[in-house]
Amino acid sequence: MTNEIIQKWREGAGKVYLPEELDAREPLVREILELKKEKNAIILGHNYMTPDVYHGISDVVGDSLELARRSKESNADIILFNGVHFMAETAKILNPSRKVLIADLKAGCSLAESMTGEDVRQLRRQYPGVPIVSYINCTADVKTEVDIICTSANAVRIVESLDSDTVLVVPDGYLAQNIQKQTKKKIIPWPGKCMVHELYTEFDVDVARKSFPQAKIIAHPECKETVTAKVDFTGSTSQMGKYIRESGADQVLLMTECSMGDNLRAEFPKVSFISSCQTCPHMKKITLEKVRDALRDEKYEIELSDDTIKRARASLDRMLAVV
Repeated sequence: MTNEIIQKWREGAGKVYLPEELDAREPLVREILELKKEKNAIILGHNYMTPDVYHGISDVVGDSLELARRSKESNADIILFNGVHFMAETAKILNPSRKVLIADLKAGCSLAESMTGEDVRQLRRQYPGVPIVSYINCTADVKTEVDIICTSANAVRIVESLDSDTVLVVPDGYLAQNIQKQTKKKIIPWPGKCMVHELYTEFDVDVARKSFPQAKIIAHPECKETVTAKVDFTGSTSQMGKYIRESGADQVLLMTECSMGDNLRAEFPKVSFISSCQTCPHMKKITLEKVRDALRDEKYEIELSDDTIKRARASLDRMLAVV
């Protein structure tokens, strides 16, 4: 079974790495697979992981919410979340009795760090009675204070489910802009930004259209509204793969974190992916060496108080009741 997994890993990561690079990494991958078995652990791999971490060693891959939800279905004693800190926190909130690890506690998020729980309390004082929706890309502290969570895939549906003509959407200001285009409700944004997606501009889209006229251009809703207005499709990381499959595109240019394209190459070998590479330095903190160390030593555990878990879980459960 291990050899089959190694072969799958080599095939997926081989779309990006040279054979000699794979040879150098393979002993680490084998060690991680043995540690998973020994520790009864599950590894969750976010779409923005590098291909050597994404393929093979990850038991489940996808976006942050899907990974957290799938972790609940496992009987693993240890959950290792290969993503950034707020994602591992979400897994802990949904799995309070399990040990949840992250390979690097410093793997943060510029967007999640743009808002605190006190900021949410201040908004409540400023806008009494207005419901507050938070994008799942936020800290556990923020999740405890908001009314309901959303993802980039279900954000409009969540906003529409609320009995209010005005809704506060935090912390991503660009996501709020993109929601506003799809609802008659008044959206009040918070000015948070993803350091990767904010780099994409309308000019980038124009250049791509001229350079690759046959390509389908896909953007994440964390991009500016001026960007999403000009592309062929805007959607979450999970929706991107679905669009590529259903559109039958031969060429694709993704305006999101560059490892997304690297990882989709294995799923869509006949599609030509054109790089518009912007890299998240936080996601790239997760390496095979750190994954091995976290599992071996059971370190870098996510710890949240019972009160935080209870209150943050309530905002997540309200979303799950809608979707």
